[in-house]
Amino acid sequence: MTTPAGRLSRYTAALEFAERQVAALIEKYPDFFPMYTVGGKWHHTGEAWTHWTDGFLGGMMWQFCLREVGRGSPDPAPTAWRVKAEHYSQLLELRQHDRNVHDLGFIFLSTYLPWYELTGEAHLHDVLIQAGRTLAMRFIQPGDYLRSFVAPESLFIDIMMNVPIIFYAANETGDRELAGIATAHCRTTRDTLVRSDGSTAHEGIFDLATGRFLRQTTHQGLRGDSAWARGLAWSLYGFSSCYALTGNPEFFAVAERNARYWIDHLPADKVCYWDFDADLSQPPPWGRQKESSAAAIAASGLLDLARQTTDAARANEYQQTALAMLDALVDPEYLAIINTPSWEGILKHGVYHTAKNLGVDESVMWGEYFFVEALTKVVGHRGQGDRRQASFNP
Repeated sequence: MTTPAGRLSRYTAALEFAERQVAALIEKYPDFFPMYTVGGKWHHTGEAWTHWTDGFLGGMMWQFCLREVGRGSPDPAPTAWRVKAEHYSQLLELRQHDRNVHDLGFIFLSTYLPWYELTGEAHLHDVLIQAGRTLAMRFIQPGDYLRSFVAPESLFIDIMMNVPIIFYAANETGDRELAGIATAHCRTTRDTLVRSDGSTAHEGIFDLATGRFLRQTTHQGLRGDSAWARGLAWSLYGFSSCYALTGNPEFFAVAERNARYWIDHLPADKVCYWDFDADLSQPPPWGRQKESSAAAIAASGLLDLARQTTDAARANEYQQTALAMLDALVDPEYLAIINTPSWEGILKHGVYHTAKNLGVDESVMWGEYFFVEALTKVVGHRGQGDRRQASFNP
């Protein structure tokens, strides 16, 4: 059984390894924003679909920066990681006006938000507000949802991770219209993509003329009616984040329903397969393919839920499940620290897009980021004004 001291030691070692891997990545491929590895190498030329992951590389640098601050550097001193984090964040600044993606929360909440929380600079705040306003322009009526990048009639579960930037902008400006858009989107997602058992669909299709919901479908899951693992993790974490920003118990109830399904359907080793309905009698990629990135996202979300619930038993269950998942991910089977010295990523066995055969059984940038974020939540930091300080007894 892992002792608290042993767990913290392993998590700290994993974070130090992550820092080395990111430092090597940006030295080898400067100003490049990778999405997934090919054979363990980041510099690929394959299809990206959209540039939705660009914030995660700088986001990891901000997590490293917060740990530097926690190790005793003056706050907010220009630490080595802060210099890099600012540079990679500034490369994204024009994306605050990007109306072609539904992923502005991914891009700016992982970069400009920690930067602003550390320094309080007004310009950074302005960027965050504009990104929230830009994302809100994707709102479709009738239907009451933020459309995906695919088509006006398309709603993705992924957008639950991005709608928090609209709530953030609404809270910071007092804009009730923004708050209404974000709330309506959450409710539509709950009512159309989240099932009664807590599982989720990837996509919902609407009738544009009437706003009527037509069907659940998928791009990345096994089937339209299956439980794509990463989508469920997006929902769990996203609804928890919306609850944190609003205090609306409706959102917390959905996150808990997602968590219940996740916990009850985890395999014994605590790392999910790519789809909870995958046929495990079949080989990868459609069968027994693990999905470390979904595990990392869910672990970070469960740590937040553990803080948010007032039920001590549930808090313990959420925390212990998250820690068990992280314990598995810091093992050399998933962490590329021992057995695969030429691997350029941090976490192995991630999945981007099974049907398109993109980033399958590879490192994926969002898996890297949420793994680092989850570990940092446990190990702790003391970033100025930061709302995500560790409060766990591992």
